[in-house]
Amino acid sequence: MYTAKVIGHVVATQKDPNLRGTKLLVIVQVDSAGNPVGKAHVAVDTIGAGSDEYVTVVRGREAGMPLGVPMAPVDAAAVGIVDTMTRTVRGVDD
Repeated sequence: MYTAKVIGHVVATQKDPNLRGTKLLVIVQVDSAGNPVGKAHVAVDTIGAGSDEYVTVVRGREAGMPLGVPMAPVDAAAVGIVDTMTRTVRGVDD
């Protein structure tokens, strides 16, 4: 599980039938200060996140669980919207 920022959306006219009705987000993982870490990737939106919001993301098999579809073709899913982030330990990078 990690925190990411929504930086865009994906429009797909054709999707796997198990993904019908889902919104796809372009996200980038962030550190505890909100700085981008790594490359942007796509996640299924299960919570109604919008552009520039910070979200909690799960990856792997667990990412498909919020969809309620066994073996959904999902690698990452936004499962929570972050209201605040507080850095409690100085000098430790996430």
